[in-house]
Amino acid sequence: MVRDIEPFGLTLALVACVVLLALLSNRVSHRLRIPTPGMFLLAAAAAAELFPALGRVPVVTVDQVVTVALVLILFDGGMHIGIAKLRTALGVVLTVGVLGTFLTAGALAALAHFVVGLPWPVALLVGTALAPTDPAVVFSVLGSWEVEGRTGVILEGESGANDPVGIALLVSLLGAGSSLGLVAAADVLGGFALQMAVGAAVGAVGGYALIAALRRLPLPSGGLYPLLTLAASIGLYGLATVAAGSGFLAVFVAGIVLGDAAAPYKADIERFHASLASLGEIIAFVALGITVSLSTLINTGVWLVGLLLAVLLTFVVRPLMVGPLLWVTPLRTGERLFVLWSGLKGAVPILLGTYLLDSDAARAYHAYEIIVVVVAFSVFVQGALVPTMAARLSVPMRAVESRPWALGVRLRDQPEGAWRYRVVAGAPADGRSVRDLLVGQDIWISLVVREGRSLRVRGETTLRADDEVLVLVDPDTDPETDRHLTAMFTATG
Repeated sequence: MVRDIEPFGLTLALVACVVLLALLSNRVSHRLRIPTPGMFLLAAAAAAELFPALGRVPVVTVDQVVTVALVLILFDGGMHIGIAKLRTALGVVLTVGVLGTFLTAGALAALAHFVVGLPWPVALLVGTALAPTDPAVVFSVLGSWEVEGRTGVILEGESGANDPVGIALLVSLLGAGSSLGLVAAADVLGGFALQMAVGAAVGAVGGYALIAALRRLPLPSGGLYPLLTLAASIGLYGLATVAAGSGFLAVFVAGIVLGDAAAPYKADIERFHASLASLGEIIAFVALGITVSLSTLINTGVWLVGLLLAVLLTFVVRPLMVGPLLWVTPLRTGERLFVLWSGLKGAVPILLGTYLLDSDAARAYHAYEIIVVVVAFSVFVQGALVPTMAARLSVPMRAVESRPWALGVRLRDQPEGAWRYRVVAGAPADGRSVRDLLVGQDIWISLVVREGRSLRVRGETTLRADDEVLVLVDPDTDPETDRHLTAMFTATG
């Protein structure tokens, strides 16, 4: 027993060092303009090459660890979007997230078959695994940057929506086996539709139930409320999965429902889940990195195949398959091109690739290694160039400054008629004076905070993008007032 103390202490010290390096990696990532997930993926793959014992971790264990990490990432991503922001681009998010995923999977599978020479069953699996964009990478790249207007909502919404779609589609394909035909296609679509319907229902019902629990279930300490939401998010994933639904979709929808809701300790909950999502992102890519064999990639020459598919996916498939779906949106051409470029691949495609390791045909054609190369290209090339492309395409994108200081008031009950908004660039309130807003006689703008300084509010005070506005409303006013004010301060286009 005593002899085990020192090895255990050494293990804890090593884990602590890894966590500290992870926390400091953002500064290195920002300086090198390499997304943090790519750094950890490469570092973990190199460590597995140097220490072969790391590569012997069971794939099932890796899948389970990455699944939990994605639950944390999707729930936080859903809360970050919220219903109000999603409403401004819901149609295009659903179209790109669902139809775009199907079209991308089909087109990429065709190229993998006719250009690369993969058999149809393997080509379909590879195309499906690479179809979804990845929230871990997208949220990481956009985490220190803010894309204003609908563009950012579309990118974040797509990455959260098409992951459940891609995962459900691949699981359905694996369930159908190697058979191809109308019957198999009907089974795949039927299983996919069931997973989407059950996942969405569980997420919506669970999200509103969670809000009710936060408001009506008193807990002994404020620190327990974030743990309640954590347990609820993991529980919703499990419940939806057991019910033959998409657990990832359930978690994402629940996060969206909770995003705009007023709840006790909401700020603490948001900070807690943002931290967990950042940690989950690191854990996911480290876990997936140890499954990558760099020697296999180099010795077999499979990296050339992966690089070819990556170029085709980036410059041919996504523009032709997803591009037309964006023309119905009121975006400028530069913004559409930016959305097409920023559809990054990451942890989800590699996670789906690990599902293929049980297929003899997929292993024979190095399907997993091909997927890893495509993801590496997306992270290191596309991800690193996102800020540059935003500047070249005139997409409003700015670095998010850290705000370590907060000023607030703790109240026993939810305050009535006190609402806070942040002015989004291009919203109706952006550039207008308080007098010209015409918010009504029972509505008062009592405080405006700009760049950390509170302004004295007068009729001629002109609001600007990123201003934080505190609005006081008569509790007896129209219940639709919140929706009207939300549109005034946040809606664009």
